[in-house]
Amino acid sequence: MLSPSPDPAPALAPLAARWVAWVAAHRQPVNPLKDTTGRHGGRHQPDDVWFLAGTQGGGVARRCVVPAGRPLFFPAICCWRVGRRDGPVAPMSDAGGHAELDGVTVPVRPAGSPASFPVRGFFNNVVTAWPWPVHVSCWGLWGLVPPPARGTHHLTFGGHDGGTFRVEAEYELEVR
Repeated sequence: MLSPSPDPAPALAPLAARWVAWVAAHRQPVNPLKDTTGRHGGRHQPDDVWFLAGTQGGGVARRCVVPAGRPLFFPAICCWRVGRRDGPVAPMSDAGGHAELDGVTVPVRPAGSPASFPVRGFFNNVVTAWPWPVHVSCWGLWGLVPPPARGTHHLTFGGHDGGTFRVEAEYELEVR
């Protein structure tokens, strides 16, 4: 369950790790990062939060239904590293991100895993690439939105690595 914290980074780090595991839980071609419509957005969702995906570069527009009462969690931009030897992913000091829900700015905050954590994926999965458990660390600029009211909402988010890599996602969310 989500809990308030005076410093958002500790609250976001466990959610970021869970988000990476969520992405890894998908077989191809239904991986949320590669979903071009939002059709697969409800797959493997936890009960206490609703994860949304960006892209592996470039932009996408998706539509999906979200159960009422769920906060939204998403990366404006993120990266992960497989393996324990190199330690956690270093923050991208030049990265930037943005998010907006129904025309209102949503803060994006940096968070990453202080240590690697085990993730089980599938062969050719975008996170793990292997069908056995591996250790992963992550870092990103993350957005966390309290549960939106029932109805239709427009969410946009995206970011850049400080160079040429950019991601953008636009969601039409039907909260029921």
